Amino acid sequence: MLIQFRKLTTSDQPLQFHQTVDVTNAVKGRKDIVAVQPLQVDLKAVPSVAGSVDVRGSLEAELEMKCSRCLKPVNEHLHIPFHEVFQQVENPESIQDEDDDTTYVQGESVDLAPYVEEAFLLQLPLAPVCRDDCKGLCHNCGKDLNEGACDCDTEVIDPRLAGLKDFFK
Repeated sequence: MLIQFRKLTTSDQPLQFHQTVDVTNAVKGRKDIVAVQPLQVDLKAVPSVAGSVDVRGSLEAELEMKCSRCLKPVNEHLHIPFHEVFQQVENPESIQDEDDDTTYVQGESVDLAPYVEEAFLLQLPLAPVCRDDCKGLCHNCGKDLNEGACDCDTEVIDPRLAGLKDFFK
């Protein structure tokens, strides 16, 4: 997914991207993701009068994650809106405007793949759950509390007051 600035500005048609991107390397090492399908990318790059390139579109992702409470598999479908503005400059480090949402790049072209992967990673659920009322696992024995209660002592005593527990016995 390469945008060549000079070629895009001389063209009268916007540049369209309809393809899949493999994101398995981006999620490699994450223990909460069981499986991930290739990312469906649908983007359109339009040059502006100011010389920047406006890239808009959407990303679709299907992945299987572990429930953050009970570790059961959870299927997630993500619809991710994508919007980036790229500006070609000689030295990107010389730009100091932090309020600007423009991404300044050096060179004749820019590869969209890292920006697509970043948008995907930022939209991953932080703590997916299999259902809203998931009770999770017992902290002592590990039993799934959705299937029934366990016989563990769940009374929590403040460790600062634990010495007073047997005071009146």
